[in-house]
Amino acid sequence: MTTLQMENEGRHGAPAQAQFQFMSAHRCVRASGVAERVSVPVDPHGQGDGQFQLAVSAALARARAAGIERPIVIGAIPFDLRQPSCLAVPLRHEFYERAPAAAAPARAPEAPLVLSARSFPDELRFKQSVRQAIANFGLSDIRKAVLARIFEVELDERVDVARTFARLTAQNPSGYHFRLPLFDGSELIGASPELLVRKHAGRIYSNPLAGSARRHSDPLRDREVSAALLQSGKDAYEHRLVIEDIARVLQPLCGALEIPAQPSLLSTAAMWHLSTRIEGVLADDAMSALQLACRLHPTPAVCGFPTGLARKLISLVEPFERGMFAGMVGWCDADGNGEWVVTIRCGRVHQRRIQLFAGAGIVADSCPESEWAETQAKLQTMLRALGVELPQAEALGEAA
Repeated sequence: MTTLQMENEGRHGAPAQAQFQFMSAHRCVRASGVAERVSVPVDPHGQGDGQFQLAVSAALARARAAGIERPIVIGAIPFDLRQPSCLAVPLRHEFYERAPAAAAPARAPEAPLVLSARSFPDELRFKQSVRQAIANFGLSDIRKAVLARIFEVELDERVDVARTFARLTAQNPSGYHFRLPLFDGSELIGASPELLVRKHAGRIYSNPLAGSARRHSDPLRDREVSAALLQSGKDAYEHRLVIEDIARVLQPLCGALEIPAQPSLLSTAAMWHLSTRIEGVLADDAMSALQLACRLHPTPAVCGFPTGLARKLISLVEPFERGMFAGMVGWCDADGNGEWVVTIRCGRVHQRRIQLFAGAGIVADSCPESEWAETQAKLQTMLRALGVELPQAEALGEAA
């Protein structure tokens, strides 16, 4: 259920003066304060998101009645749609244009000391999970499963979230950047490269990614890696599973839908990705960006295929709950316009600790060593933003 928190500090959950930020090349929004929070799960019983959507609509209506002009809802939804959402209707918000990328802020004179750095699962267990998933493919109808890991870093001082976020935006200027308070007192920050869905003026856009390769500091080697990714049968197959499933969801909802026949390349500072830019026109303009996002999530890019079976396999082999990782984060207004991205390349900060997350898509042709290396490379986005030196035993390979 929703909890009204008009103009006062909430007794639990995000405080009334909480700060929210979501940035994209399309539109940026910053918000403050909490008029009302929405923690209703999207789909608690596997029967659809009807009650959740009603709760969001009611929260926006109450905000309008309380005098908030053109209210929005902003926040995060977990990977498991049975778990509570973490959305808020802010007291104040403004949209703004993204400024040209600034240089990354210099490292503090004395970088924080890393007290510990641990992976859950560790390398041996993760590779065993990959082998277990591949073995399961031969015994079931599962064709892809995305396996994830947590990398937890503890510092000798509180994580400087503002500095970390500034580094993220500078180092990954083309990403989708977010900084949001969570109801448990932690903070979610990240620089996702993957657009789940955007709705604007009746048109929708999606940019799924699947199939990845680590970038290299040597330009020639980097070009070779990108060319090899485009030619990779394993990665093309993994990508096709994602695109076909998204098309299955969107086709009935669109009067027109444009899907390129072949993927293109998208690059971040750390990774190359196979990317497909999808664009369409909704048949029913009343459908909101948040409704579309809930229909699409979780895509095979973060879960697997078929979704239900892949989710069951994940619950068997992953030794932790994903929480907000591999969920979605973004905003939506009362007119249904909004933008939601996949919650990857992210971290959950609580005082001196930050949990980082990375995953890899496993198919029948996957190699456990390669999948581990892929997660190592993906972790670099957040590790670089932290600006810390890891203990030698936990140091990650270069991913320039």
